[in-house]
Parts: sequence; structure tokens; C-alpha cells
Amino acid sequence: QVQLVESGGGLVQPGGSLRLSCVASGFTFSSYAMSWYRQAPGKERELVAAITLGGGTTRYADSVKGRFTISRDNAKNTVYLQMNNLKPEDTAVYYCKTPRDNWGQGTQVTVSS
Repeated sequence: QVQLVESGGGLVQPGGSLRLSCVASGFTFSSYAMSWYRQAPGKERELVAAITLGGGTTRYADSVKGRFTISRDNAKNTVYLQMNNLKPEDTAVYYCKTPRDNWGQGTQVTVSS
């Protein structure tokens, strides 16, 4: 069955960086676009970034443009989210997602001094 396992979250100070990873299994990873979502306490889940199946096209939420970069390694069945210049408002649980609405368990990112 489809499995998505996120990792790389943690506690970081404002201005810091984190790199999230999502390892996929149970489907042909290279045949699907992938995306990252996040959900902050008391807020709805929102799209953060998305990448096409070959990695040639990406898109971002306005709030993270210029700070976050989504990428993928199809040989490793992994999608990444590099997050730089983190802000307290980036605090959330981050999830990866397939177009078939499969979700991982999420990884917590906390930005605080």
C-alpha cells in the first residue's frame, strides 16, 4: 500500500533552516507530482509547495516564495522541502501528499527563540 514517511522537522530559531524529507513507497513515485502541505494550530491545512513528476516545474504559496525550495530524487523515491529564513509563522505540522490524496503522518516544525 502507499506509504509516505516525513522526517526532518524540529525546533529551530527564527532565521534558521531545516530540510524536510518524504520517502514514498507502494506506488510508482516518478509517475506522480508531489506536494507539501502544512497545518498550524487552529488553522486549516494549506498548500506550501508542489513539484511535477519530473521536477521541472514547481509552485509555492506566496508566504514561502523565495525562502522554501521543493525538490525530488526519483531514484530515491523522495521529495524534499528546503526551508530557509524560517519565521515563527512557519510553525506547523508539515505533510507530503500524492495527487491521489495519500498523506504521510507529518513532521512538526517549530520556529521559536
